[in-house]
Parts: sequence; structure tokens; C-alpha cells
Amino acid sequence: CSSDLITIDSGGQTIPVYRAQPKGGKNLPVVLVVSEIFGVHAHIADIARRFAKQGYLALAPDLYVRQGDPSTYTSIPDLIKELVSKIPDAQVMQDLDACCDWAAKHGGDKNRVAITGFCWGGRITWLYAAHNPSIKAGVAWYGKLVNDKNALQPQTATEIAPKLTVPVLGLYGGKDSGIPLDTVESMKVALSKGRSASEFVVYPDSGHAFHADYRPSYVAADARDACQRCLDWMKKYGV
Repeated sequence: CSSDLITIDSGGQTIPVYRAQPKGGKNLPVVLVVSEIFGVHAHIADIARRFAKQGYLALAPDLYVRQGDPSTYTSIPDLIKELVSKIPDAQVMQDLDACCDWAAKHGGDKNRVAITGFCWGGRITWLYAAHNPSIKAGVAWYGKLVNDKNALQPQTATEIAPKLTVPVLGLYGGKDSGIPLDTVESMKVALSKGRSASEFVVYPDSGHAFHADYRPSYVAADARDACQRCLDWMKKYGV
């Protein structure tokens, strides 16, 4: 595969995007890769390359570029308070729309687009699937389903669930202290009021970030299983 850092215009703002794709590929299925709170670092770039090796045009945008650089923070609470909490959901939706537009003009098939995201990006995956019903599938890895609402983040995933039409697969850890299982159950109830055919897989022995192979939270067997389920889900829905 080939990979590089490109830039995409989003409403007059230049967004750096890590791109990976098969060499010489045309009319490729597209996957948007949305990062954890730590931004587009080596692990997220590696995930994009893994998708490229499966035949995808993978785009991992720097959705924090207006607010700051997450790599400069050493404290997770400071990172969340000073940077992540200041990123408007509407801005993220706009930037992901811009990625879809770019992909359609640069070798991607606009009729075969999926989104996947991790942690912070998992919540964004649910929201974007509601925002852009023309995408075909989503895979949300341990994204918050209930959050404190404010002017910048006015909705929760659970609130948008009944109106969702895009099928989203939720991959969650049973020991995730930040995402209680009762919120997963609430999300299932909310999804049952709609017709998106979304599903959950909960790994009982995993905690948060079980896919992050550069962190102590990594659980290899569950990560491998979840990766295969992710690919199968996208293919099932035509991406």
C-alpha cells in the first residue's frame, strides 16, 4: 500500500489527513478512521495502513488541528480539559464531510463509505452515522454512549440511536470503567426503537482500549476477533 500526509480543505480550514490506500487503486471503498483523544499518532496511522492492505482508501483526519496538538500534553486530564472538551461536534461532522467529498474526487467510491473510531472516535462514529445517513456502515470501538452535554457537545449517542439508519457495530469491553455496561444496555434499548440493525459485541474480560496494541490495556485475542468482526461488518453492508 501507499501512504502519505495530505491536506483537505474544510470550510476554509486546512486539515492534515493521514491517507493510506492500495497502490494504483481506483473506485476504492472508503473508511474514515477517527482517532482516540491522543490524535493521529503512529498507532492510528498503522490502523489506516491495515485497512489499505485490505483494499480500502483509509483517511485519518486531524480533527484537533484548530484547537491544538494533543502530543504536547503529558496529562490525560489536562488533555481532555484543555483540548478535547473544546472541540465542537459540529466542527467534527463538517471535517468528516470534507473527507468524504475529497475521497469521492480522489479514487474513492462515494457509494461505499464506512467510518470507524476508537475511544473519543467511537462516540464520533455513532454521531457521524446519524449525521450522514449516506454512509453504509460504522464500527464504534468503546466510545462513550452517554456524556455530559454542553453547547459544543449537545447530543449523546444514546439520544440519536432511535433515528439511526446506518448499521453500526459497537465493540466494547465488559471491564471498561469509563463506559458502564448499563449505558450499553440503555443504548441497545434506544437502538431497538429504530431500524438501523446496529449491534454490540461486549468482550467480558477486556477493559477500555483493548485494541490499542501500544498500551497496557491491549488484549490480543479480543483485538484480533474484533478486527475481523469490523471487516466482516463493513463487507456485510457493502463497503
